Amino acid sequence: MKTSSVLVLVLVLLYINASTEWPTHTVCKEENLEIYYKSCDPQQDFAFSVDRCSDITTQTFNIRAAMVLRHSIKELYMKADLIINGKTVLSYSDTLCEPGHSKLVFCGKKKGEHLYYEGPVTLGFKEILQGDYTVSARLTNEDGATVACADFTVKNYLDY
Repeated sequence: MKTSSVLVLVLVLLYINASTEWPTHTVCKEENLEIYYKSCDPQQDFAFSVDRCSDITTQTFNIRAAMVLRHSIKELYMKADLIINGKTVLSYSDTLCEPGHSKLVFCGKKKGEHLYYEGPVTLGFKEILQGDYTVSARLTNEDGATVACADFTVKNYLDY
């Protein structure tokens, strides 16, 4: 009996180590708008949700995000790319945390701490592009280490 339990445990561990990517998570799915994400960091997944899909089409909406930090955040940089048909058509970057100037409440968190945010987010635009596309977002710290990375798939059939 002990041998079979050990064998099952070894097979499960091998399967987990053989997996090369995280599952796709549903952020929201409504009649005309679907948003999914998958962590592109091979070492860490994270949790992300919104109250309602339709809220995203407003300028400000509420989110929830959680993860355990693998790297400290003294400085935090964001890079996001809009990808349509496999081609990057728009890139955006911003400094989110830096000494003396922080845009986020979790700036200064240390490796191993839990990061949890629940509250409003303002995107700075009022409409989401219609169609199917990917938004690739990466957060890196002052050492260039990936803090979080995700590819968001957006399927928007709303006609504004």
